[in-house]
Amino acid sequence: MSTERVQEVRQFGHRARLALTPAQIRLMDDHAHAARTLWNCLHDWWTMLPKDKRSLAAADVAIRQARKDIDWLGVLPAQAAQAVLKTYFQAWKNCWDRRADAPNFKARLRTVMSVDIPQGRDLNITRVHRRWGMVQIPRIGRVRFRWTKDLPVGKRADIDNRITGARLVKDALGWHIAFRVQTFEARPERHTGPDVGVDAGVALPLALSDGNHQNHGRPPRLPDGTADRDKWLNPQEKTKLLGLERRAAQRKQHQERGAKTSRRLRHTYDQIKQLRAKATRRAVDWQHKTTTSIARQYGIVVVEQLTIKNMVKSAKGTTEEPGRNVAQKSGLNRSISQEAWSRTVTMLTYKTARHGGTLHKVPAPGTSQRCSACGFTTPGSRKDQATFVCKNPDCGWSGNADHNASRNILHLYRMGHALIPAAGRAVVRRPRGAKPATAR
Repeated sequence: MSTERVQEVRQFGHRARLALTPAQIRLMDDHAHAARTLWNCLHDWWTMLPKDKRSLAAADVAIRQARKDIDWLGVLPAQAAQAVLKTYFQAWKNCWDRRADAPNFKARLRTVMSVDIPQGRDLNITRVHRRWGMVQIPRIGRVRFRWTKDLPVGKRADIDNRITGARLVKDALGWHIAFRVQTFEARPERHTGPDVGVDAGVALPLALSDGNHQNHGRPPRLPDGTADRDKWLNPQEKTKLLGLERRAAQRKQHQERGAKTSRRLRHTYDQIKQLRAKATRRAVDWQHKTTTSIARQYGIVVVEQLTIKNMVKSAKGTTEEPGRNVAQKSGLNRSISQEAWSRTVTMLTYKTARHGGTLHKVPAPGTSQRCSACGFTTPGSRKDQATFVCKNPDCGWSGNADHNASRNILHLYRMGHALIPAAGRAVVRRPRGAKPATAR
């Protein structure tokens, strides 16, 4: 019997922080604005041109001529300009295949500043020491970046293990580089760990059916009962954020309507964005560590099929039929959005596959109202977001509401109620002879 393991290609991304000088930051900003303007010019050219004259070759000729005629478009490297063209055409293909909307105009204030480096061989990555590396950015020069992951560079790089390209992205915390990494590694063996049901909640972020709950230790509510939208910030940062928001409101109050935003107000907005970005980064870091731990420990992970967009709809209603408990529903929507359940499921999907496990989804209706001990749904059992007490006189089970839901989720999977994506919709596959989901 052969013991050789099947090799497969794995592609993933790795993002690192760049250490740029003020002059390099200005150059990077110019490149990003040129790339955005080139996209807008290409979009106008494409939409105004007759359909019989639209082609990739014609667009390439128009871009080359525009970079020659307009000086500030010429600062963008040629390969980055070609990447804009390829990305634009791919956006139209996604639209024609009904995978996305049609590409549109990119506004200056609502567009993420980014520049693509399509060729990995141009990066010339070297490691300086344990914490820093060096990368060659076209028309910028050698730039240091934070080394937090071993990359296939130098002697470790070959045709199967290499960096195929990168993308420069700017957020509230500065410029970052996202490497596109391709590796050739053995396919993971089948994970033999136990099955677990996972329920995403507000009071308890991730409740597991075996009681190994994952909690980030940050309460979703303030002492007065309102939702804490800044729970990932420490008290000093919360105080600073409150002062910045008050300062921004005061400066905006004294600004004339329709006038250009002052430099001081923009600086205050930038400081607020930095604190918000820091909180988001902490939340994503916790999600990565938690989902990695779950993928390593369990072989089969079962979650609910949730439609987050419908869950966070506003309760305001209309003028004729106003909604009820609008403030409470608004706080709940904010708490759900902060937990980012969809991102957690996405991480679990590819991390379980990487460790040899699988992720399954089951229907969500009834999982939080049904008792996991007796299988009956009795009105009034779900008291609040954190407590479940079965009203069945023959049962009387009580415990955490999210833990009860996670046990129901795992039971639905074991009874054959896993959802199978087919033709864009979820279909329930129940094995022959399986009992109803309410049976215990």
